[in-house]
Amino acid sequence: MNNALIADLIIAALPLIFAVTLHEAAHAYVARYFGDDTAARLGRITLNPLPHIDPIGTLLLPVGLFLLSGGAFAFGYAKPVPVDFSRLRRPKQDMLWVAAAGPGANLLMVVGWALLHKLTFGIPPNGYTLALASMCFFGVTINLVLMLLNLLPLLPLDGGRIVVSLLPMRWAIAFSRTEPYGIIILVLLLGTHSLSNILKPMIELCLRLLQPFF
Repeated sequence: MNNALIADLIIAALPLIFAVTLHEAAHAYVARYFGDDTAARLGRITLNPLPHIDPIGTLLLPVGLFLLSGGAFAFGYAKPVPVDFSRLRRPKQDMLWVAAAGPGANLLMVVGWALLHKLTFGIPPNGYTLALASMCFFGVTINLVLMLLNLLPLLPLDGGRIVVSLLPMRWAIAFSRTEPYGIIILVLLLGTHSLSNILKPMIELCLRLLQPFF
């Protein structure tokens, strides 16, 4: 492993940890707001990354993918936040807000990293500002990836939960029966590179939309 790749890994670590930690903490906070304190009682409403870390999804998988791709790609996930939807005040309606909270947190981080990236252009360039600019760009990118991935209309992803919340009850029940197959579909999309073909145009579109502002 060369020094440049180690430096890239260090730069990518902080945005990735923030991306997955705040995503899960947002789910826990909004679930408590709407009546389910299951995740709150487990200490998941916190910016401390340790309660959210999954050894495989947060550490081994993203680091392995990052190294195997030569720094071109990383993907990870945190320990899922447990939500008892039956404890929400209006389970079907409130499910939408609990599910949307994670991608919403990623969207806020996209804006935050983009603003910080813009500020780096006002600082005389040196090794530190270049590293910070790289970190900001990775922060924008990884949060876009996680936001768009989680918004795919597949259960148990957040997008699937949002679809269940919006559908009429009869259709929502029928759609809910697809949940056991959602991860299988996601793995097939990933393994056949179809997932990157789906996400890449959306990420590029989002970056083009952000560019005039930042």
